Amino acid sequence: MQISNATEYAIRAMLHLAANEGNGVLQISTISKAWNIPESFFRKVINNLTRTGLVFSSRGVHGGIMLAKPADQITLLDIIEATEGKIYLNKCLINSDMCDNIPWCSVHSVWGKVQKAFNDILKSKTLKELVSEPEFKTHYAYKVFKGKVILGETSS
Repeated sequence: MQISNATEYAIRAMLHLAANEGNGVLQISTISKAWNIPESFFRKVINNLTRTGLVFSSRGVHGGIMLAKPADQITLLDIIEATEGKIYLNKCLINSDMCDNIPWCSVHSVWGKVQKAFNDILKSKTLKELVSEPEFKTHYAYKVFKGKVILGETSS
């Protein structure tokens, strides 16, 4: 299993928005340039995040995007499911009617445990936590601001 480019871009965008929470709307073009995301594709990703209620979008001269809810209420699982839909390791986890082997399959319970652990880990990580990580702060300061003031600190 591998997440799509759309999901990778959605996560980058959401981290960028979380790092700027409370600063109003941000321009899509600014975010796409900062993270090397093709803008036309990025706009489709943002439309999806807006449609699913994770991003607020406003049009016009002073328009842009921002988180639709607080960063501490948005998890990695929310973002992944907004772009990929629900992810299942095997069809038997979607609906038991999809697999005739469940009654005798010794692997079914393993798939269920892995699925639960996968979801639990992704649900446990909020955007607020992720933007507080030193690795993110360092990369974000270098990549986006190149030495300007960021998150109340001066990057070098």
